[in-house]
Order: sequence, then C-alpha cells, then structure tokens
Amino acid sequence: MLRKIIGGIKSLTRSLKGKPSEPKTGGAHGRATQQSKGGHGHASGSRSHAGAARPADKAPRAERAHGTGPRAGGASREEPRRHEGGRSEHGRSESPRSARSEHGHGESPRGARSEHGRGESPRGARSDHGHGGRGHGGGRLRERGAPAPRRDYEESHAAPLVDLPPVPEIDAEHTFFKLGLRKEVVAAVVEKGYSEPTPIQERAIPLILSGRDLIGTAQTGTGKTAAFALPILHQLGTHGRCRCLILEPTRELALQVEEAFRNYGKFTGLRVAVIYGGVGYGKQREEVQRGVDVIVATPGRLLDLLGDGTITLGDLQVLVLDEVDRMLDMGFLPDVRRIIRHVPAQRQTLLFSATLPPEIQGLAQSVLTNPDTIEIGIRSSPADTIDHAFYPVVAAQKFDLLSTLLERTEYKSVIVFTRTKIGADKIAHRLHALGHTTGVMHADRSQRERTEALDGFKSGKFQMLIATDLAARGLDIRSVSHVINYDMPENPEDYVHRIGRTGRANTEGDAYTLMTEDDIRNARSIERLIGRPVPRRKIENFNYTYSALFEEREKAEAAPKTVSRLSRGRR
Repeated sequence: MLRKIIGGIKSLTRSLKGKPSEPKTGGAHGRATQQSKGGHGHASGSRSHAGAARPADKAPRAERAHGTGPRAGGASREEPRRHEGGRSEHGRSESPRSARSEHGHGESPRGARSEHGRGESPRGARSDHGHGGRGHGGGRLRERGAPAPRRDYEESHAAPLVDLPPVPEIDAEHTFFKLGLRKEVVAAVVEKGYSEPTPIQERAIPLILSGRDLIGTAQTGTGKTAAFALPILHQLGTHGRCRCLILEPTRELALQVEEAFRNYGKFTGLRVAVIYGGVGYGKQREEVQRGVDVIVATPGRLLDLLGDGTITLGDLQVLVLDEVDRMLDMGFLPDVRRIIRHVPAQRQTLLFSATLPPEIQGLAQSVLTNPDTIEIGIRSSPADTIDHAFYPVVAAQKFDLLSTLLERTEYKSVIVFTRTKIGADKIAHRLHALGHTTGVMHADRSQRERTEALDGFKSGKFQMLIATDLAARGLDIRSVSHVINYDMPENPEDYVHRIGRTGRANTEGDAYTLMTEDDIRNARSIERLIGRPVPRRKIENFNYTYSALFEEREKAEAAPKTVSRLSRGRR
C-alpha cells in the first residue's frame, strides 16, 4: 500500500513539472513517438560530429507520404536509426537526407541511384516511380504525374521512320547531274517536274558544294530555296546528328522551306523538323528527340528550345540565314546573333536577302568568312508583267472604292494588303458581309488560323486573302490575279514586294493602290525607288468626294523645275 502511495506521488510530481509520462498504449502512435524521440537523440549525436544533420523524423514522414517508408518497404523500424549518424564512404556523417540504406529508404546524393531505384534522379529527369526533382516529392508537377522537361536529350540515329521509296532511273545527261548533285537528290527534282536550273541555282549550287560561304541577293520566285536545299541534302548524305539549321523570319516561310526539304530529300532518308512559335512545345520536342538532320526554325522558338537544352547545335555544319532583310524589319537580328553563339565557329554559312542595307552588311562581315556574292534578279521596280496604278480617294471613301473595284473587276484571286492587323480584321468582316469569301492572315492569328487561311486561298476556297505585310515576301502563292493595297506601305521596298505577289512566272497581273492625302509622301518615295511615275486613275461613275489629290499630278507638272545647286549660274 505504501509503495502505491509513493508511486502516485511521484507520478503527480512529474505531471506538475511537465515531464511526459510513460506511453499508456503500445499502439502505432506510441511506437511512432518512441521512434521519433530516438531519432532526435541520434540526430543530436550526428550534429556533434558532422555539424549539419537534419532531424531524423522528417525523412520517414516524407517517405510514408509516398508509400516508401519502413511500412511500405518492409524493412525493420530500427534501420533508419542504424544509418543516422553513421559514416559515409566519403567520411561524412550522413542523415536520411544525404544517405541511403541498402534497402533504399533514404535519398542518395543528387544524380545517384540505389539498388532499388528510389534514389534521387538528376534534376528534371524522372525516376522509376515517376517522381523527379528533389527527393520523392518531385515538385507539384511530378506529384500529378506530369513529366518534367528533360535536359539530357540524346538524339537517336536509327533507320528512317518510313521505308524509303526506290530511286527511279534518270537520264545520266540530266542538267542537274552536271551541277554535281547525287542521284537521290536529282530524282526528287525530276519528280517535281524541273528540268532546267534557274540562274541562281546554276550559280549557287556549285559554290555551296565546294564548301564556300555565300551571300545571295535574289527576289522571291527565283528558285532560291532549291538553290541551297539541293546542295545541303547532297552534303549531308545519310541520317545522323543535326548538321543544318535554316532560320526564317515567319512561321509560314519556315513551313514552306521545311516542305521543300522534305520533297527534295524524299529518297535520302534525312529527317527535317520545323520549329516555330504560336503552337505547343510537345510535338516539336518529340520530333527533335527522335533525331533530325535539318532544323528549319524561327528565331524566338529556337532560342526557347536552346535555352532548355532540347536542341544542341554542337555538330552543326551548315547555317542558312534566309530572308535576312525581313528579319531586320521584324527586329530579329539580335536574336539571330544570340543563336549564332550556339553554333560552332567552323561551319559553312549561307546568307540570302533581297537587299543588303548596312545592318545586314555588318552581320555578314561578322558571321561569314570570305564569302562569294551572287546577285540574281535584283530589281527596285515591279516586273513588266504587272500593270499597277494609284487610285486617289479620301479616307472616308476607301472601303466604298474597294468594293466598287471588286465589283467591276474580273478577278480570279485577290490579295488585299493592310497596314494594321485590326484593319485586316475589319476589312475581312465587311467584305464577308458583302458575300465575298475571305481568309485573314496576320501575326495575331493563331498558327492554325493562318494555315487554314493560306491553304484555303491556295485551293480556291477563299477568293480573297486579307493580310498584312506578313504575306508580302517569300510565300509561294501561285495564280494571284490581283493585288490591292488598301493601305499604302510606308516602306517603298514593301510596295515592290506586295505587288510582286501577282504577275509571277511570266503571267500578267494587276495591282491597285488606294492613295489618300496622307499617302502623298509615301507615293513619291515609291516613285523615286522604281525610277518612274505611277499613273493615277479614277473609276468612272463613282461618286467621289472632292480632294486636292485629284489635282496633285497637274500641280506637279505645272510647278517650276528645281534648279540644282551644281548647275546654278550655268548657261
């Protein structure tokens, strides 16, 4: 009895002093508490020897949350204690955050793996259990099962994805053989129906095959794409690592060049990928992972994939900068310079541009080595096959004049150019209300919408394509009967590019430009560029609002001629 009284007094004294009493049950909670207490004791001992061990009870809790703790693994509860405060093979005290038992309940150093595959994988990679990143948690994305972006891409170099078609027999005296191209490349050219090389192809292909750097100045429609695609396909030979990069200013041009490479390389087994913005990353990453020989890309999206390690250009042999003047206009030259830092210094570089302003000449001097220069089809005036004129009108009557022109013109397909994206949408809406079938193409449209508009216009589904200067250069759109500049371009070179969408391949075309009072200065710049006046025309029986524009030509002709300071005083 006395012993019971003394024991009760001791128990009361301990409770008053705040000391925990003995666990009342031997259940799971009691065992967890004991293990936690023991863990703290060992962690303290570890800190006294190694300095920075974490509390031992945190790792088992994190492991149990994912089913990898002692209960899930089947190991005894004493194993975590046995490894806390132990020594690693490197002589450091290891806690569960830095050491792994032979049964895989802790974490290995970054990048190491245990026998059972539960170690921490490299950052961004996935472990066997679907948890990447730091520890088993793997971050919010990995907890939901979504794969993290990989940074250790290895290109596979297996056989082509599809069986190659047999190469047809070709006349050994075919003209393209004389340029030094392989049979597989010439066969694709013959299949496309080409029998004679264009002037730029005839001059550029031998130079590119010799490995020289090249500056080519040529207008669109001269066969420029084939001029660099054919010799590149010849040089690459068979499937391997990514060895060729072509930079294009717009998505549409990138898709067009990619299609050309696929057509010309159909008998070679070489793989081509197109990289551009406005769409998701997934499919483009997958295509690169499968292994590609040629990448056709726009600068912005390519920089994204270079930054996250999806694409590496260490094996690049040929760099093509296409439509560089357009890249300059769109502000891409800084991006181009950043991309060039990722490519080897020992490479072949080909630069193509319709014009060579000082900024492009500076770029060429920094990225090309002793380049040869080819100038083909350079012109600052429209082709003789194009009948073009200015139509003066006040701004308030522009759309009325446009609809009247369309009513009185026998057209097959028309491109209407505007200066702004909002303007293109408004005009397309109003023309659609009048019963015209229209497609719209500008930078704010999604890639799907732009592709549908371009394909629909090419196929005849849409009679009209309402576009900004996005469609003014490079696009291969055949059988355009008329071009209408609803807004006069501010850059005189763009005028030549715009109306050059018609009158191609020795066919005749018509180009109309609506001119308001605000366009007089731009109109004179265009006339200075092309070296001759552009005729002004009026539509009969159109209810014009009077404007001084109608007397502009008469006033210009009646004005006294300006005397040059160089000739002043001479008789």
